[in-house]
Amino acid sequence: MSGLNLNAIAENATRLGTRLQETISEHTRDLAIARGASSSYFDTPEDKVRNIRKQLDSNSDREKLDAMKRLIALISKGRNVSEFFAQVVKNVASHNLEIRKLVYIYLLRYAEHEPDLALLSINTFQKDLSDPNPLIRAMALRVLSGIRVPMIGSIVVLAIKKCASDISPYVRKAAAMAIHQAYKLDSGLQPELIEIISNLLRDRSPLSIGSVATAFEAVCPTRLDLLHKHYRRLCRTLVDVDEWGQADLMALLLRYARTMLPRPVVTGDREEVDLDVRLLLTSSEPLFQSYNPAVVLAVVRVFYYAAPPSEASKIIQPMLRLLHISPEVERTVLPYLLMVSQSLAHLLIPSYTYFLIRSDDIPHVKRLKMRLLRLLITSENYQALLREFAHYAEDADDTLVKDAIGAIGYSARLVPESAQQCLSILMSFIQSKHSVVVGNAVIVLKQLVQSSLQQGQAIGTSYSSTGIISRLAYSFEQITHPQARACILWLVGQYAADESVQNGIKIGPEGVAPWAPDLLRKSALTFTQEEPIVKLQAITLGAKLIVLSPADRTLILLNRYVLSLARYDMNFDVRDRARMLGALLVGAIPSLHEDDEEQEAPGGVVLRREQVRLVLFEGKLGAPAEKDVLHFDNQTVGSLGAITGKDMAADSVLPDWLEQGVDPALRVSEDDAPPPPIAVQSLQSAVPRSIASSNLASPVVLTPTGPSPSGSYVRTDAKNAWTNLDEFYEESTEEEEEEETESEEDDSEEESEDGEEREEHHEGPESSEAEDEDKESGEEEEDDDHSPHAIHHTS
Repeated sequence: MSGLNLNAIAENATRLGTRLQETISEHTRDLAIARGASSSYFDTPEDKVRNIRKQLDSNSDREKLDAMKRLIALISKGRNVSEFFAQVVKNVASHNLEIRKLVYIYLLRYAEHEPDLALLSINTFQKDLSDPNPLIRAMALRVLSGIRVPMIGSIVVLAIKKCASDISPYVRKAAAMAIHQAYKLDSGLQPELIEIISNLLRDRSPLSIGSVATAFEAVCPTRLDLLHKHYRRLCRTLVDVDEWGQADLMALLLRYARTMLPRPVVTGDREEVDLDVRLLLTSSEPLFQSYNPAVVLAVVRVFYYAAPPSEASKIIQPMLRLLHISPEVERTVLPYLLMVSQSLAHLLIPSYTYFLIRSDDIPHVKRLKMRLLRLLITSENYQALLREFAHYAEDADDTLVKDAIGAIGYSARLVPESAQQCLSILMSFIQSKHSVVVGNAVIVLKQLVQSSLQQGQAIGTSYSSTGIISRLAYSFEQITHPQARACILWLVGQYAADESVQNGIKIGPEGVAPWAPDLLRKSALTFTQEEPIVKLQAITLGAKLIVLSPADRTLILLNRYVLSLARYDMNFDVRDRARMLGALLVGAIPSLHEDDEEQEAPGGVVLRREQVRLVLFEGKLGAPAEKDVLHFDNQTVGSLGAITGKDMAADSVLPDWLEQGVDPALRVSEDDAPPPPIAVQSLQSAVPRSIASSNLASPVVLTPTGPSPSGSYVRTDAKNAWTNLDEFYEESTEEEEEEETESEEDDSEEESEDGEEREEHHEGPESSEAEDEDKESGEEEEDDDHSPHAIHHTS
């Protein structure tokens, strides 16, 4: 384990060093220009602007540099300086590096608008592709690919191919960015560009791989088979890629995973996730801490569409963190939170305070937050949210007022415990001085009463459905909102059937609630001043009341008056409604048209009273209640359509999972083989090959195939069955001490014997020959170590 950890540390250190070197190179390439800049160039008077042309034609590099700085400053201020294009192009081959940099910046801005003049310097651009400065090489390629002339498409492809194999990662990044420009220039170059992209996918530099992903999506988005060998390496490199490249690369890897990898399977409490899907999730998760909101949203998209349900909670806190970065980021993140809340609302409920509306929020953000708060209402937090909704109803934004009052009604339907409190708030809104508040409160009350009466359930303990209708009818004169007045008329007409008896005496007309005829009288008095929507409901109210009580003389007179006014109304819908109801009531209420000389004799089928009542009361039951569930069709988290609410051409549809996925062997590459641990390498280099490994389960006895040379340590007894390196060195030390002792005894014996020197002189050559034989045998033994039969393992 220590060896593996050391190896991982060494690998990470190497990657970090490479990344730091590339980042420093990228961010300091313009320092030379920045040092010479001055704020005085941004305050260029018109006389100096007219002098720029003369400065560009000057022989002084100082004058040219000053003119170019003024031009770049004018471009940054949004001014069009394309009139100096011809003079700027003349300096494209300047020997001054500062001038050339600024010329290229100018050409990048106007090469597309002046392609013919830019073609005059195409040879210079091609020559600069071999410039020693990587910045010049990259900028030359950018200008070359920015010339919108199809006839130079092949030249651009050759330049891209050359820069794609450049030693500088910055130049390779420029080559990847130029691929998209070349493809837009001529789509027929796609095969050659795909080949270049395939080569750039092998790039080990994190600096360029993000641009390669962008080029891949633009040129060949369906060729996901090109990513098989690089998928795992791209996942591991993800953390080192530049910020915007990380977002593009994660989008590409997610699409690859959904297309080529199997779907995560959830069986009870067990989740089965493919190893390559897990690799993508593990590589993306650290980027939740990124400072770039686009990167965080890209990781959210990966986890939302690729992670198993148990890991869905990881996306909530990073998204909530983005809400406080800036108003623009908040405006972008809220629609995605609204989409996520459709399936993960239980995870957002504890954090509902993040969505409380502030007074400085823009109107669109207020609406998004209101929709989120509405989805997060529960029996635990409804009291706090109802107080918020009541406060929002006093806002100056009419849309927010409507949404807040609608949320109160939704809470009454969703949480039965809150119905009483909701009704109290809505009834208090009827006394408001603002017509928008009163009108929306009436509309919501109408929906609540309608749904409660249809379901046969009571709304609250203090307010009955008929009691609410009567209070609305008595408040009709104080309500000025047209739609609210129309809702009251519809409610009274729909639920006016009543047999009210007080102290044994019938109150009002027979079969009709006592407050219904009075409401018809009030609407008849102001009929000519009402809006068409109110007139339509007033005519319908009169028809319903006379069907319920056909013998009441007062109702007959009121209906005649209303129908006569409606017959000559300026609105054709009102006229048509009056004629239709008048013809419908001819057979049911003959007395209605007794004094009407203009009324024609009924023809065709004449309906009876019961049939007319069925048509009027069992027909359309008014406008349906507002939908409580929000749907996002063909929109995904991270797409532009989720923000705009419309289908955008730039958004790609995320493919569905495969059940099995493609063969995992396609993704196997040489990068998957783990490098040997550092500890093992050092052990192999320090210890002779004849030493047994210490991590084997059974001891290893080394037995050479040839005769044992002089001085070798190979023995057949159990003593030499070493199990670790320490025992080997201990035994070697003991043998060396024994040999030294024996050699000292031999020396003393040689000194005591007189004839020993002559024998040593005679045996000298033979000993040297023995030493040579020992060396040769040692070499043979070393060669034998490489043979498969040199070491025998015995357990």
